Amino acid sequence: MSLTVRSRQASHPVDAWLLRRLAKWALAETEPGRPVDPDAHALGVFLLDEVEMARANWEHLRHEGPTDVITLDFGSQAGGAPRSGPLLGDIFICPVVAEAFAREHGATWPEEVVRYLIHGVLHLRGYDDRDAICRKRMKREEERLARAAVECFPLSRLAKRGRVVGR
Repeated sequence: MSLTVRSRQASHPVDAWLLRRLAKWALAETEPGRPVDPDAHALGVFLLDEVEMARANWEHLRHEGPTDVITLDFGSQAGGAPRSGPLLGDIFICPVVAEAFAREHGATWPEEVVRYLIHGVLHLRGYDDRDAICRKRMKREEERLARAAVECFPLSRLAKRGRVVGR
């Protein structure tokens, strides 16, 4: 497996090893049918600051400002039904946006980061959130996996001590 996990931001230090375990778990949990060879995937998970996320948002989606998560699917299949097999893509996550959203909804920023990771993997699996019916189906699966992640992993440990404040 080519699984790259990198934090390219300093405001929210993370345990990259735990985030990597969570990514592997999400890949396995979303594999329909039989398990795929774990070495077949090529996935990048990148945590970005607001400036770099805004740049990626404009470059890839032509949207202004930072956003929570962007998924780039380099695989050849189009969206639609959940797909199995090797995934090829990148997931960009902005912890600063995750923290703001988490504060509004009574969650923690590590829980939001994990939700965005799951959301990105679901996109790579073929889930879509462009229309109401697809969005409802994707949200239901995202919720199921987010609850399972809380049960399986100590998400509070995703946030490393030494968080930088007041940048």
